Amino acid sequence: MKRYFLLLLLAVLAAPNSQAQSACSTYYLLADGANLQYTNYDRKGKEDGQINYSVTNVEGSGDNVSATMMMEMVDKKGNTYTSDYEITCDGNVVKIDFKSLMNEQMLSQMGDVEMDISGTDVELPNNLSVGQELPDANISVKMKMGGAINMNTNVETINRKVEKQESITTPAGTFDCYVIYSETKTKMMMANSTFPSRTWLAEGVGMVKQESYNKNGKLVGSMVLTQLSK
Repeated sequence: MKRYFLLLLLAVLAAPNSQAQSACSTYYLLADGANLQYTNYDRKGKEDGQINYSVTNVEGSGDNVSATMMMEMVDKKGNTYTSDYEITCDGNVVKIDFKSLMNEQMLSQMGDVEMDISGTDVELPNNLSVGQELPDANISVKMKMGGAINMNTNVETINRKVEKQESITTPAGTFDCYVIYSETKTKMMMANSTFPSRTWLAEGVGMVKQESYNKNGKLVGSMVLTQLSK
């Protein structure tokens, strides 16, 4: 259950960078009915599950739009975990309603648990440029799992910077991308870890690829856009 919940937090932190164009932002998808499929790979390039995103219940127009993001994670054994959460776009800022993560569907998959979620959003401006530094983000979760068992988790995304521009090809097509470097710090129970990552972002598409590394800079896993429909 701990591994599933950490994957959920990381997927949500990635989600704002994983979406396509809307009237509010170049890199956020708030188009009703849009679907994106990402395939996860381990350090050896073997398939390690999928994450599917779909957008529903889009309301508003122009610089003020809200939508529901539905997320489905499928691991390599075929186990499926689902959740949905609310996204609001106001001008150049997109906000995630973290409390909406505590929906009945998600809680039922985790058993008898109470949660308190807080944090700051992952922000992405409309205009990116090489060398640009981006704001940090985090999610903090306090969990009570029956009896006296408590678990606190904190996931921070720090040192975000636009490194370069380059073109990459995936099963979904060829895309001109900005490459964003960041570091993710996780604190769960007594375990602390920090791992770097790079995200490839294409205008009008969003996240095309993401690579995660260990502290020595070696690849430990990747996520690639394999299907896209708007």
